[in-house]
Amino acid sequence: MRPRLLVFGDSLSFHGPDGAHAADDPRLWPNVTASRLGGSAVLVAGLGWTARDAWWSMIGDPRVWADLHQVDAVVLAVGSMDTLPSPLPTYLRTGMRYLRPDWLRRAVRKAYLGAQPRLAVALRGRPTVLPAKLTVRYLDTAVGALRILRDDLPIIGVLPPVHRAASYGFIHTGRDPAVTAIAAWGLRAGVPLVDLASVVGDHVLSGRGNPDGMHWGWEGHDLVGKAMAEALAPQLA
Repeated sequence: MRPRLLVFGDSLSFHGPDGAHAADDPRLWPNVTASRLGGSAVLVAGLGWTARDAWWSMIGDPRVWADLHQVDAVVLAVGSMDTLPSPLPTYLRTGMRYLRPDWLRRAVRKAYLGAQPRLAVALRGRPTVLPAKLTVRYLDTAVGALRILRDDLPIIGVLPPVHRAASYGFIHTGRDPAVTAIAAWGLRAGVPLVDLASVVGDHVLSGRGNPDGMHWGWEGHDLVGKAMAEALAPQLA
C-alpha cells in the first residue's frame, strides 16, 4: 500500500528556515511523513490558516472534494495560528491587502506590524486569532463531515506548538487554554493528536528554527514528519 495523505495546514507546513517553499519540497514535514509511510501527500494550506480556514477549504474547494474520495488519511494540522495574539480583528488584519493606493497599504501595514508586539504585550495576548471554543467547533464540524463522507477514513490532528516570535512580543498566553480544549475534544471525538510542542519545542526555543521564532528549520520538519508518521502508521495498518 502506498498511502496518500491529505494535509490541511498553516504556514508551519510549508515554511522552512528561510521562508516559504513549494508544497512538493521533500524536506517539508508532510512530505517527510508521506515518505516514511511509503506514500505521498497533498497539502492544502495557507499563511495564517486557522481551523476555520481549513473548514472553509473543505467545503469550498472542488479540488479538495476530489481528493477526499482518493486519499487514505486526513491530517488536520491546524489550530496553531488560532492561539496567536490578534490585537485587531482578523477581518481588519487580512483586509489590509485590499487597501489602495499602494502607499496607503504599505503605511498601514508598517504601522500595524510596529504596533503588534506592543499591543500583544499590553493586552496579554488577548484576544487571540480564534478563541479555543471556536477552534474546537470547526475541528469537530470538519471531522463530523469527513465521517459522514467516509466513516472509515483515518483522521489525526495536532496540539499547538510554542514560539519565541518577537513579532508577537514573545507572548503566547492563548496556547494553554487551546491545548486543554483541543486535547479534551480529541478524546471525545476519537481523533489522535500529535503534540507539536513536545516534538519541536526545544528546536524552536533554542533558536534552531527560522529566525522569526515561529517557523521551523529542516530539523524541526524532520522531527514532526517522523512523529506524524509514527502516529498514522497504526491507523493505516
